[in-house]
Parts: sequence; C-alpha cells; structure tokens
Amino acid sequence: MLNFTKPFYPLLLSAVKSDPETAHRQMLKTLSNLEINRHSRWGGLAIKQLEKSFCIETPRLQQTFWGLNFNNPLGLAAGFDKDGTAAGMWSSLGFGFAELGAVTLHSQPGNPRPRMFRLPEDKAALNRMGANNLGAAVMADTLAQTWTRQPRKIPIGINLCKSKIASLDDAAKDYVSSFEYLQDVADYFVINVSSPNTPGLRSLQAGEQLEPILSGLQAANTQNKPILIKIAPDLEWQDIKDIVNLATNYNLSGVIATNTTIRRDGLKTKILKETGNRIEDEAGGISGLPVKERSTEVIRFIYQETNGKLPIIGVGGIFTSEDAWEKIIAGASLLQVYTGWIYRGPWMVNEVLSGLLTKLDDAGLASIEEAVGLEHSE
Repeated sequence: MLNFTKPFYPLLLSAVKSDPETAHRQMLKTLSNLEINRHSRWGGLAIKQLEKSFCIETPRLQQTFWGLNFNNPLGLAAGFDKDGTAAGMWSSLGFGFAELGAVTLHSQPGNPRPRMFRLPEDKAALNRMGANNLGAAVMADTLAQTWTRQPRKIPIGINLCKSKIASLDDAAKDYVSSFEYLQDVADYFVINVSSPNTPGLRSLQAGEQLEPILSGLQAANTQNKPILIKIAPDLEWQDIKDIVNLATNYNLSGVIATNTTIRRDGLKTKILKETGNRIEDEAGGISGLPVKERSTEVIRFIYQETNGKLPIIGVGGIFTSEDAWEKIIAGASLLQVYTGWIYRGPWMVNEVLSGLLTKLDDAGLASIEEAVGLEHSE
C-alpha cells in the first residue's frame, strides 16, 4: 500500500525534478492509474487514505451555485488535467471542485518543448504549453468511462479553448462543437479567450468578437449548464467592464479572474533563450505569486461593478489561507489553485481550508458565504 506521509509528494517528483512537464505527466499518470483501479483492494485503500489525509468536511465551507453543491471553495484550476484523465481523483485530494482542460475541438500537440519552466525565486511558473490536448471527443469518452466507474462527487468544469487551426472567424463554431461533445459529462463550462499561448486568442475578448461565441454557446446550451468566462489580468478596466456587461447580457453564470499574465514586471528569475544573435525572454504566461495582486484587484473591480451579483472564481497566486482570504473578502465566492499547489504539495488544500476556518472564527462569521465581499461592507 502507498504511504501518503508528507515525504511522499517530493519523492514522487524527485526523479524528474529538472523537467516540470515530465513531473506533471508522471503525477497525472499516477492519479489516473489509481482512479482506474479504485475498485481493487489496494486502490480502494489508497483512495481512502488520501481522503483521510486531505479532505475537510464542514458545512461552514459549503456553498451552492447554479444548483451545484460545493463542499468547499477551493478548486483545481484548468491547465493541470487537460484531458480529464484524473478527473475522478480530485475530490479525494480535498478539492471542492475541479476544472479540466483547456480542451479544443481538434487534438493538438501544443508548442515545442521545453514549454514549462519553474521560477522558484518568484514562486511562479512560466508556461507556453499551447493548449496541448487530445481533443473534445476523446475527453468526452474518457469522462464517460470515469463516471461509469464512480459518479462524480464534486462539480466538474471544462475549460473550452479555440483550436489553433480554427480561424478567428470560425471561433464560435469551434467552441460550440466542443461544447456539444462535452455537455453531458460536466457540470459547468468556461469560455477561455484569455490564454496567451494560442495565437490571436486574446483578441476574442473584444466585444464584437466575443458576442458570436456567447450567442452560439447559449443557443446550444439545451441543458442549461452554467457557462462562465475566464479573462486575462492584463486588460484595461474599461475592457473588463465591457466583458462584464456582455456576461450579464448573455446570462453567463460567472467570471473567472484571472488567467496568466504576459507581464514581466519585477521578476527575479530570468529565463532566457538565444534567438539568432539575440538573447531574449522565454515567451509564455506567468502564473503564481506575480499575478496575485492583480487578480485580486480584478476580483474587487468586478464585484463592485456588479454589486456582488455575478459569482467570481478567483485564481492567481494563492499559496496560503491568507492569500485565499484576501480574494474572498475582495469578492470571490470560489477559488482555484494550480501553481501554489505544485509548489506546496497536495497538503496545501487541507492547510488552506483549515486556515479559512480560523479566519471565519477570528471574524466572528458562521460560514464562508458571509465572508464573500466582506471588505466592501466595512
């Protein structure tokens, strides 16, 4: 039987420490194998021990949105489980929900490797993966098999991105086709128009390009699945306001703030490459601590613009319960982590949730719902 003591996580990654993407793949493979074998004696025992180590159950952290029950506000962000191969395991690691993808209609290999880098001095990561995934049809089949083995215990979202081979003019059709494949196997969907690693994608955040996507998805949404939009942290305030207005007009269910940043301000870690006779920065989006303040500012702005009526999922630079609390009181109802979870290990979920319970006690609050947007009432 596996030993899930604290040394387990670094030992899992130690053999591939020099290559973040290989480490990533190895962890997904381990979790996927465990999920597939969940009904075996060893698989069942291992999963029970995971749940004992990582999960916290308390009504104080529970919330309901869009008819979905969230056991706690901390979810896994898109980008880690692109093809949904470990979809059935995220609840056992303590997450209150998980977002899969980004997935595209057409399978695509992504950008050439290396395409993922650690920036340890900055508690950050740089990636230009390029939405590498097996495509919407394969994900639909993978998830159908997973839910046959074990019905999902937490809300599962899917992050939809434009295929690289699809023109910007065909973007709406591309998103809708992916959605139609996947509508039956997930609980909510996210329109990703903010990744910096698909050429031209961020231009779709402009109103005239975004409207056909929103219209097409809502027309195809025969099951009334919640649809959210994920935005970049690098937008101007007016651009964010315009997107929020569109989200309201097209009855979107919420906003995810934010994706990775293309800014390099104040980075201590230098990741350089040689291009011809020039030395320049590696391209890609930055996640982790460098985006923490900006994502919180965007959350605060959206909450104020909507008077707290449009649910916000806050993501960017969450490492501790203090980081999580800052986003919640700024207006985020739910949170997502990725880079912080990679740096701190799977015990981070339990530690952040325990810390949030302490924060509620200190503030004299009975539930996490009461903390959402708290700073705006002070």
